[in-house]
Amino acid sequence: HSTATTMTSTAAAAGNKLLTFTQVRWGAAGWSFFIAENAVLSENRTWLIEALGGDENYHAVYGTFSTLAMASIGYSYYKLRKIATTATLRSPTALTLVASWSLVSGGLILASQALPKLQVPVGLAADGSRKLQVRCPFDFADSKKQHDATIHGLDRVSRHPGLWSFGLVSAGNALLQANPALAIWWCGPAAVAWLGGMHTDSRFRRGMGGYLDPNFDAQTSNVPLVALLTGRQGNVMTGLSLLASETKPLNALVAVGAATLWILSR
Repeated sequence: HSTATTMTSTAAAAGNKLLTFTQVRWGAAGWSFFIAENAVLSENRTWLIEALGGDENYHAVYGTFSTLAMASIGYSYYKLRKIATTATLRSPTALTLVASWSLVSGGLILASQALPKLQVPVGLAADGSRKLQVRCPFDFADSKKQHDATIHGLDRVSRHPGLWSFGLVSAGNALLQANPALAIWWCGPAAVAWLGGMHTDSRFRRGMGGYLDPNFDAQTSNVPLVALLTGRQGNVMTGLSLLASETKPLNALVAVGAATLWILSR
């Protein structure tokens, strides 16, 4: 009887390991394919344009592979949601929730800065009459201001703020996942931002598909805040002060509020 019980336990453990391996594979496969196909197709851009008979055909192939990669990412998520088991579940700790809130807030703040500057829709009239004046909640005039500095605003954070806004939000959501394989899946966009950003910078430095100005390159970084905090933009405190002054404050406040509501709902 004890032998049979041991064999049953061993078989169950093996099944759990196989299931865990399967989940991890589904968690990583789709995003890995997406990163790989983008790297291969963009790195060999010049050769492929010649081999395929033109830029239009190249982009058709590129688009097809990217679509297949995104479909595989969606299917991976579907499979993970189907095979997730209670054996792999874990609950987020208070520290995990704080870390998740920080990442999600950072990502949403980056995304919010791409929008028109928000402003309180009611304010005092500009003529000094102290009358209340209703105005548009978006300050479109702010986007028309010219900046002479080499770097400004989100440039101080990252060369790829769009990628990292998605990556940070997804990484924060990964920390909230009860299933480790789903956590791996949610880390995918952060990997895309890191590896994809590095590869884009590498290609642009070589003049492949774009151009990266050496001065801009020297003062900025792919990973958020690395250049600022390592002194590549001058004095760190001065850099942080400039970043704060160049940030759209109400946009950032709304972003942090949205992140807070999201974490509290978990």
